Amino acid sequence: MTIPADDARWMAAAVALSERGRGRTAPNPNVGCIIVRDGRVVGRGWTQPGGRPHAEAVALDAAGAAAEGATVYVTLEPCAHWSARGPACADLLVNARPARVVAALIDPDSRTAGAGFTRLRAAGIAVTVGIGAEEASRAMAGFLTRRALGRPQVTLKLALSLDGRIALPSGESRWITGGQARAHAHLERARADAILVGRGTFDADAPRLDVRLAGLEVRSPRRILLSRRPAPDGWQAIDSPAAIATLDKVDHLFVEGGAGAASAFLAADLVDRLLLYRAPILIGEGRSALGDIGLAHLPDAHDRWTLIDSRAFAPDRLEIYERRR
Repeated sequence: MTIPADDARWMAAAVALSERGRGRTAPNPNVGCIIVRDGRVVGRGWTQPGGRPHAEAVALDAAGAAAEGATVYVTLEPCAHWSARGPACADLLVNARPARVVAALIDPDSRTAGAGFTRLRAAGIAVTVGIGAEEASRAMAGFLTRRALGRPQVTLKLALSLDGRIALPSGESRWITGGQARAHAHLERARADAILVGRGTFDADAPRLDVRLAGLEVRSPRRILLSRRPAPDGWQAIDSPAAIATLDKVDHLFVEGGAGAASAFLAADLVDRLLLYRAPILIGEGRSALGDIGLAHLPDAHDRWTLIDSRAFAPDRLEIYERRR
């Protein structure tokens, strides 16, 4: 399929808008929407905290009468099902009468799943599906993972030396990486619904796990403790990695440490995204980033991870991998 340049450009902008809601909309998807008329943006929106209003409703409200005859770019099929929290976006679009709707993905929710597109086409609105699908899938990975696998998308973050250590033998680990890398890790925290550490890290470091970036403090995620013992105030305990499926309104889970928790999630094959912050230092004898992850044969370690991005945070480097499934 040949994708018109304008369609690709506007959809990329809609995907970028959807990222603003990531970690704040569960159990609803973090959708982005842009309305364009005569080459000019007349409305834009993203799903608001708590899941309402939806991105299309926000964008249509901003566009007003200018939405008629316009093109609507949205990262997910407009919902078609009734909700006490607001009207179906497909109905809002039918009433607004745009000429065309361009959507990246079909909604996997069985209450919509193509019905939104059917309603739009029945009203004479042209529909194009699939532009920017890969990028939109990555931006809404939490919602899609929950629908497909019944659990949150899991990101594992590791900050380590060149020789794979996360601390000195004494346990000293502040700081392996520099300020830029740590700031980026805080941004990743702000994009998660919840953040998890193991009991060993909790006992040794008493971590706050908040977001310490100016203007984003309110986006500190819920704190989860991997432990069979009761959780302290302000924390929620789960007794195994598999228990993440029971976490309410958590579609993006950020696992931050330590080696025991990281190894447990990898052994259970529950890591979907891997952030490796590498500092240009050698530690030698020290604490390893990982313990036993259940690997019995070396060939089983290959073809499991795909490098999707790498960035420099002087003096450190970040590599981002996705699990092949």
